[in-house]
Amino acid sequence: MTTVHEATYDLLRSLGLTTVFGNPGSTEEPFLKNFPADFRYVLALQEASAVAMADGYAQASGRPVHVNLHTAPGTGNGMGSLVTAWHNRTPMIVTAGQQTRTMNLFEPMLTNVRPTQLPEPYVKWSHEPLRAQDVPEAFMRAHATAVQPPAGPVYLSLPLDDWDEPADGVPVARRVSTRVAPDPAMLDRFAEVLAQSRNPMLVIGPGIDRAGGWAEAVALAEQMRAPVWQPPFADRVGFPQDHPQFQGLLPPAIGPLAEKLVGHDCVLVVGAAVFRYYPYVPGEYGYLPPGTRLLHVTDDPDEAARAPVGDSLVGDVALACAGLIARLPATDRPLPTPKSAPPTVEPGRPLAPEALFATLAAEWPADGVLVPETPSNLSALHRQLPITRPGSYFKMASGGLGFALPAAIGIALAQRDTDRHRPVVAVIGDGSFQYSPQALWTAAQQRLPVVFVVPVNQQYGVLKAFARLEETPGVPGLDLPGLDIPSIARGYGCTAHQVESLDDFRAAFRGALGGDGPTVLTVPITADVAPLL
Repeated sequence: MTTVHEATYDLLRSLGLTTVFGNPGSTEEPFLKNFPADFRYVLALQEASAVAMADGYAQASGRPVHVNLHTAPGTGNGMGSLVTAWHNRTPMIVTAGQQTRTMNLFEPMLTNVRPTQLPEPYVKWSHEPLRAQDVPEAFMRAHATAVQPPAGPVYLSLPLDDWDEPADGVPVARRVSTRVAPDPAMLDRFAEVLAQSRNPMLVIGPGIDRAGGWAEAVALAEQMRAPVWQPPFADRVGFPQDHPQFQGLLPPAIGPLAEKLVGHDCVLVVGAAVFRYYPYVPGEYGYLPPGTRLLHVTDDPDEAARAPVGDSLVGDVALACAGLIARLPATDRPLPTPKSAPPTVEPGRPLAPEALFATLAAEWPADGVLVPETPSNLSALHRQLPITRPGSYFKMASGGLGFALPAAIGIALAQRDTDRHRPVVAVIGDGSFQYSPQALWTAAQQRLPVVFVVPVNQQYGVLKAFARLEETPGVPGLDLPGLDIPSIARGYGCTAHQVESLDDFRAAFRGALGGDGPTVLTVPITADVAPLL
């Protein structure tokens, strides 16, 4: 007799889901019992870190991932990271144990009372099987749902007494396509508008990187001879930032962003929302200046529906770029003026963020992967360290802190599993670092050579910038004195150093890149608060 437990593991094996991220609980142990030798359990010390590690792993490997949480409390712990995975469009199957079916009516300890509602709306599908025999097929549906565009997390609540029940058989692993071609008639119309444009602009978003469309995005930009901008709050980079047509990052507010569009009669947004705004700063033009038309290409029907302006084309963004290239005629428009070089800043003591990041850029490995979570200094990091290769930048798209540290660990594990072995460097502010320091233990146990660079300004700098913009003086809790980050890191098994000068940073960073485990480098920086916009 084949049990539900055996049938489920056979299916997971067929789907390539042999790595499980999690933190085990009593309601999950029946699923995890007799854990197969060809499976791997990646232990995190807290569920939020487990979800974020899995998020990074899935994005860097290009494959869906399985996370196992502990019924309702564990789901609650992981919820912030699940929100990020939703906004990051990460294909993820989240499973959580449920109390014994026999007792569920009486809501004993650890009952997930409304299991399908708990993770909503931040999952594509949420389900608790009606019968034990439905568990394997529920996994198959979950997998098919998670990988279809726009990809995202799904959630299964699984009663702990289901696993020893007899199965109806082993479900066949099915293949589901993950690319949807754009409407040819709409492509024709978009190409016609772009061909007639006198001064178009391109906005290339994270969807291009997810679709593997860097080459298509570059070819389209060069054929159009248009300036290229990155949209606000991009979680991935879809265009080489050292390309002469790349102009920088658009501001995340209605008025300032519209001002950047002035003079452009057509704006083509590919693989991004139109637009992600925060804070609310209206301007004289509204969303678009007069005479500007906006065209939008996305693989997300909801993103198309909620766009406040423009015509939207839904479909695979790389295929859409290729379709536009085939339809657009050559043009003799003048090329845009390249953006200016980043500023040079004297080091000083403590270091200015620009000086630290310029030194990091000078030492940057050619195939390095950046995982940033330093909100108050992100603009300086972008100015100094351009992203020039696909799959080289992973940031949280949700606005919630705690992603970068565990995600970098998942990304490094994916680099090892896929034999790419690209170095992973996370730049995380001292405030952001405190949201998930326990993830360092997993990095040490897995001997992952991640380098964590921690600029220390002893404050929530970005919140001080918001306080100025919002005219809210006297907000408490924005200073962070007394944090000993190197001691925290060493306590979890990492190598850690505090460096005060650029020379010390260079030497420590080079050593960390050649290490055989995680290294944390804390660097005191100035506490100046940069303007938000």
